[in-house]
Amino acid sequence: MRGVTTSGAPGSGDARELRRTILDLTREYATAAFAPPAFDPRNPLVPVSGRAYDGDDVATLVDSSLDFWLTTGRFARDFERAFATRMGLRHCVLVNSGSSANLVAFSALTSPTLGERRIRPGDEVITTATGFPTTVNPAIQYGAVPVFLDVDVPTYNIDVTRLEEALSPKTKAVMVAHTLGNPFDLGVVRAYCRDHGLWLIEDCCDAVGARYDGRPVGTFGDLATTSFYPAHHITMGEGGAVLCNTGAIKVLAESFRDWGRDCWCDPGKDNTCGKRFDQQFGRLPPGYDHKYVYSHIGYNLKVTDMQAAVGVAQLKKLDGFITARSRNFARLHAGLLDLQDRLLLPVATPNSEPSWFGFPVAVTREGGLNRNALVRALNGRGIGTRLIFAGNLLRQPAYLDINHRVVGDLTNADFVMENAFWLGVFPGLTDAHIDYVVNTVHELAAGT
Repeated sequence: MRGVTTSGAPGSGDARELRRTILDLTREYATAAFAPPAFDPRNPLVPVSGRAYDGDDVATLVDSSLDFWLTTGRFARDFERAFATRMGLRHCVLVNSGSSANLVAFSALTSPTLGERRIRPGDEVITTATGFPTTVNPAIQYGAVPVFLDVDVPTYNIDVTRLEEALSPKTKAVMVAHTLGNPFDLGVVRAYCRDHGLWLIEDCCDAVGARYDGRPVGTFGDLATTSFYPAHHITMGEGGAVLCNTGAIKVLAESFRDWGRDCWCDPGKDNTCGKRFDQQFGRLPPGYDHKYVYSHIGYNLKVTDMQAAVGVAQLKKLDGFITARSRNFARLHAGLLDLQDRLLLPVATPNSEPSWFGFPVAVTREGGLNRNALVRALNGRGIGTRLIFAGNLLRQPAYLDINHRVVGDLTNADFVMENAFWLGVFPGLTDAHIDYVVNTVHELAAGT
């Protein structure tokens, strides 16, 4: 890049001084323009999720834009290193969304380089019927067969008591999410996968910072995925990551992310391996340019460096974000505790420390409340809500005719679909927001 040093900053002294001035003014502008609004009791608004950011986030975004390196670059490399360390893993591969992270993680396990362990069309992948669709979609799109288990309520995680029943000679993997930041029973699931030689993909898109048995979620499986959508623990606007401890798996994830190519050079780099024109692949002519050798049927799912730059700034705030979420969760739980006969409150998985994405709650069958009516009333009073994703995925229009198998029944998935929803706990909410939610829920419950 002409006129740019290896650090990404312009080379001349005048340019560096101008850059510092631009970034200082950007922070000043962001502080004035984007100050979070206080809770207004006359016009109450409690979003279910949102971005939490400040002048440093905006300035880092502008800093990356001044490089005018529009694809993956120095900020992406910095984020990958820092985020892998924060998650307790060796490798991080940035992608453009959490859904892409799930696609890349699953695709990596279909690589012919894995021999008999590769996932092939017709192989089975154990998951749960209650969750976000893109945890399951990669298996369906590849031609694998999802095997659906029910969920436990009120942890809203996979029912591990049916795992042995789900096993078949075609089972190759377990791919399941930590629901709303509450870890699933990793002790049971990890032992099950180890005993039967199965891959484990932990979807941590809602659970960055959660721990099980004192260890970060994501460190128990073969691969982990995260999302950086604005609703999540940190944001890049759009973005996600695949994480792992094994170099060979990292290389496969990068290949599927980067068009399926065999070459692992960074963007803008050539001949990192020193053998660019000296190898033989498949039926290609000897010495065919390694940058144009494709070992997988892949995609282009990279982030821009501007997205990664926001992630670099956000990552520094992650611990504070998690603390704020936990505080808001605890305040909601304490405030609604006296309604336990009418509302089923969430429970953390034993031996876990959740990093709450939201506050799941369900109306009880005996309590006389109607979920749909309650949700409408809450939204009418400015309190945002969301359902627990797909409810029972197999009742969704897109999934009515998919090839699948169900183990046991899906009674709890249907219960979640009909009775459950979640409230926000994101860091932008203050005690005043949470107290308004608690008081409003009590008023609505008393009015039925």
